[in-house]
Amino acid sequence: MERRRRIGAYGVCRDSDGRALLARGSAACPFPGVWQLPGGGLEHAEHPAHAVVREFAEETGLTVEVTGVRAALADVATFRGADHGTDVAVHTDRLVFDVEARGGEPRPEPAGGSDELGWFTPDEAAAVPLMPFTAELLGLPVTPLPADLPRALPPPAPPAPDRGQRFAAYGLVTDPDDRVLLTMIAPGYPGAGRWHLPGGGTDHGEQPDTGLLRELVEESGQLGRVVELLTVDNLHNPAALGPEGRPMDWHAVRVVYRVRVDRPTAAVVTEQAGGSTERAAWFTSAQVRGLRLTEVAALATGRGGR
Repeated sequence: MERRRRIGAYGVCRDSDGRALLARGSAACPFPGVWQLPGGGLEHAEHPAHAVVREFAEETGLTVEVTGVRAALADVATFRGADHGTDVAVHTDRLVFDVEARGGEPRPEPAGGSDELGWFTPDEAAAVPLMPFTAELLGLPVTPLPADLPRALPPPAPPAPDRGQRFAAYGLVTDPDDRVLLTMIAPGYPGAGRWHLPGGGTDHGEQPDTGLLRELVEESGQLGRVVELLTVDNLHNPAALGPEGRPMDWHAVRVVYRVRVDRPTAAVVTEQAGGSTERAAWFTSAQVRGLRLTEVAALATGRGGR
């Protein structure tokens, strides 16, 4: 089975009565006739918060403002290959924001992703077919879509051998003494020699928070618990030089969680870390101020990069 990955950004927009705006998939979308939160796929180098604003304008006719990040989740859908060829499993990382409408008039986008819009109370939303991630975000029971539902396979991204997009989950990891756990990037990787947040790319079919806790064990030997989602970070490096041995146009989308390790141990990098992590260590707040940090680590710890 062929595997593909994509990243999407979606928005929870409510009216003055607290109803949520949903869009029904058109015949051109992967799940026609199914309702979901407005949104869609990221373009290369696009920040997820910018993507949800663009998608709302295209799909609903509304101008929206992002007011916060609500959730990060993932799902996998299987599609029949063309002419009954190899089936395709599409993993979608979904970043969900809270948004507020600032202008425009609601209208669907039949030639694109939606053929109808509607404002729904929870009871009203429960009566229509919903994408599972939308049901979860609205606090409704999650039920599988009907097996006979027509599914249109999303087109693959155009080939670009020197371009890549990566979804990753990282943690601001602390212990009961408020020490911060950091990892050093190994030689041969972008940012080598700088201290970074524990975490990394998620596996196909893996939820972001689950992937982070796996990476935490691999990179430091620590068992943690996710406390909350802190932020969504975006990095575009058009000439990243890493283990590929040539400059690559990399777009990284990163979610950052607050993580607590209740019973810390000496930080030890395991073989499962894959070679990108040279060391791991616990630091006091005073010690963090003297470290050379990556941009996302400086952002999460509230320290200036050095």
